[in-house]
Amino acid sequence: MSDTAITFEKSFTIGGDLTINRLGYGAMRITGKGIWGPPKDKNEAISVLRRAVELGVNFIDTADSYGPYVSEELIAEALYPYPEDLVIATKGGLTRTGPDQWPVNAHPNHLKQALDGSLKRLRLEQIDLYQLHRIDPKVPAEQTFEFLKKAQKDGKVKHIGLSEVSVQDIKKARQYFEVVSVQNIYSVDNRKWEPVLEYCKENNTAFIPWFPLNAGNVDALEKIKLIAEKHNATTHQVALSWLLYHADNILLIPGTSSVEHLEDNMKTISLELTTGDMQILDSISSQ
Repeated sequence: MSDTAITFEKSFTIGGDLTINRLGYGAMRITGKGIWGPPKDKNEAISVLRRAVELGVNFIDTADSYGPYVSEELIAEALYPYPEDLVIATKGGLTRTGPDQWPVNAHPNHLKQALDGSLKRLRLEQIDLYQLHRIDPKVPAEQTFEFLKKAQKDGKVKHIGLSEVSVQDIKKARQYFEVVSVQNIYSVDNRKWEPVLEYCKENNTAFIPWFPLNAGNVDALEKIKLIAEKHNATTHQVALSWLLYHADNILLIPGTSSVEHLEDNMKTISLELTTGDMQILDSISSQ
């Protein structure tokens, strides 16, 4: 097969009315160690958020549990009043008991507090995209979905998404509301959720992968490094770029607390992979 240049869609429309650039920003890292407490350098965190918007980011992903609360507060401090085209997606359904600790709580009582808190911290009357961080095994899913349906009806959220879910979970949720986004772990070397990605593609649902590169996968890194050297790029840029080319409904939210690293990530959008590059990357096995 000839090694020819290929292209990808630069934007995606969520829920039929939120058109965003596919390379967004994930605001988890603008917090302290273990995603706990304030960032080491608050001024740099503010600069990262502002620079992201300057570079064309109009989709920022956060959650009430990042900090907790810190990420949302910094977004508002850095960017409010928000640019008209900026979509801020936040999540609820996890609580925090300490650094790197994430107990699940998707009970309606907790979600009400989480959602109301997010609205206040982000200084919004309505959240464009509210995502359930996890389905709670201790709470009947119907109760959680009923709460989200009511929150949408009440105008507190415009669109609803899910995180770490199966196709069956999505189908169940769709009995209550339209699922416009799914956020699952996924990368060139971890395709456990490929059936979910395919289902989302068929239903024009945004798929938002997190943890886009498993640094421990030697086979993957060797192949990615070959492509990176060919394009004078980093392995991280290539791993992100593969996602953009792999499916047009994938939205990227690479996170960082450094302006320099942010600018490196944003260069991903101009990386031009070829059919040959994609063949090599597609051959990477999961680990």
